[in-house]
Amino acid sequence: MPSALPRLVGINHVALEVGDIEEALAFYGKIFRFTLRGRGKGQAFIDMGDQFLALMETETPHQDRQRHFGLVVDDRAQVVKLAKAAGAKMVDGPFLDFLDPWGNRIEVVGYADIQFSKAPHVLRGMAFDGAKSAKAKKELADKGMAPEGRSHAARDIAQG
Repeated sequence: MPSALPRLVGINHVALEVGDIEEALAFYGKIFRFTLRGRGKGQAFIDMGDQFLALMETETPHQDRQRHFGLVVDDRAQVVKLAKAAGAKMVDGPFLDFLDPWGNRIEVVGYADIQFSKAPHVLRGMAFDGAKSAKAKKELADKGMAPEGRSHAARDIAQG
């Protein structure tokens, strides 16, 4: 029975408030390789395949405490060193979190180890192999979202 409520299916973008667009692009450019999707007055859009990160210029400073979002990277091994060198404030805790100069809290996670998956045509367009760890593959398969072959859910649907 279909629900009357719309289903959440993903995140198109996350908008970060920054004090200066040029400084923000320079800061994030010291940590991550990226392509600009577009620019406007007081805004810039960093491409992440079929999603993007919006940088929005504001004069009102803020400081995230628990509020954060997770950026997915192909290789997180160098992020700590690069983030520190760029001037990020590292956040103590079990995850790889840092604060940018404008108070935005970012958690960095590796693509191979999470349930998040890009579609094959998006991976192709990004020139990224999209390899997953065995743990992530099992988690995805358990939810019927296996990246290779048919998932348990697809088999169940086919069997009726």
